[in-house]
Amino acid sequence: MLFLQYTLIYASVLIMVALGGMFSERSGVVNIGLEGIMVGGALGGAFVLFILPTTTPPIVLILVTVLVSALTGMVMSLLLAVAAINFKADQTLVGTAMNMLATASATVLVKAYNNSISGGDNVSAIIEYIENRKVFLLKVGSLELNVYMFFTVIVLIASAIILSRTRFGLRLCSCGEHPQAADSVGINVYKMRYSGVLISGGLGGLGGIIYVSAANSQWNFIYGVAGAGFLALAVMIFGQWNPIRIALAAIIFGFFRAIADAYMGFDVLVQLGSGEMYKMLPYIISLVVLAFSSKKSRAPKAEGIPYDKGTR
Repeated sequence: MLFLQYTLIYASVLIMVALGGMFSERSGVVNIGLEGIMVGGALGGAFVLFILPTTTPPIVLILVTVLVSALTGMVMSLLLAVAAINFKADQTLVGTAMNMLATASATVLVKAYNNSISGGDNVSAIIEYIENRKVFLLKVGSLELNVYMFFTVIVLIASAIILSRTRFGLRLCSCGEHPQAADSVGINVYKMRYSGVLISGGLGGLGGIIYVSAANSQWNFIYGVAGAGFLALAVMIFGQWNPIRIALAAIIFGFFRAIADAYMGFDVLVQLGSGEMYKMLPYIISLVVLAFSSKKSRAPKAEGIPYDKGTR
């Protein structure tokens, strides 16, 4: 049951963040900064869980945590939106800078906060939320589920419907495929790309708080989110920018990540000195999968290309 629990937790993280990346890239903006957005969302949500009293009604605690995480992620994503859409900066470089800035900023902020409330005796980058985290837990027999998992299912279904069944989704996709053609029929490409990036930020922020709190009662922000944002990018590519395929890919990647956490202590492997190999599994699998699938992947044609209204 522990193995299944970890698989569902990590699949939820990867689905949420990969869907965020999908919305951004479907609009034409490459979001390499998902790792940094996750850190921002995790920081906002963790502070809410730490600050709010344990007497807070569960529904209020859940909604405020989710809202703050999503808003923090959206604020982070604005950096990418302004730089890539307004100033036409290189999207890969902007995303990389966001990743470095987020972890460093989160570490400094948490250390400064801990230092201020402890009178200079605590300079760690750790936030604890032991009691409030329990609000998100649901027991189904011997299996411990999390409210975040249900949020993920709702977001997945909504994403599939929005992209294929709504005017907004079809317009968003057209801006990632042929923005000049979209503009010629009256679609505001800049507005749609901002929408895609902001949705990406909101979902990435939610993925961040799921990552740090679903299976942990505290988090050290020195470690950021340990490459989860890059794994989500691999899931998105393997899933071909399609919500259902992304979900299936996330379950596969979540399975291997669960092995890393649930079975790292096998006695035989520890004796051989290779127990740490389990931690490498998700990243090795992502390299293998991308090596074999990248040639067949079909990304949105205009992704990564700044849109110039004057170009036809």
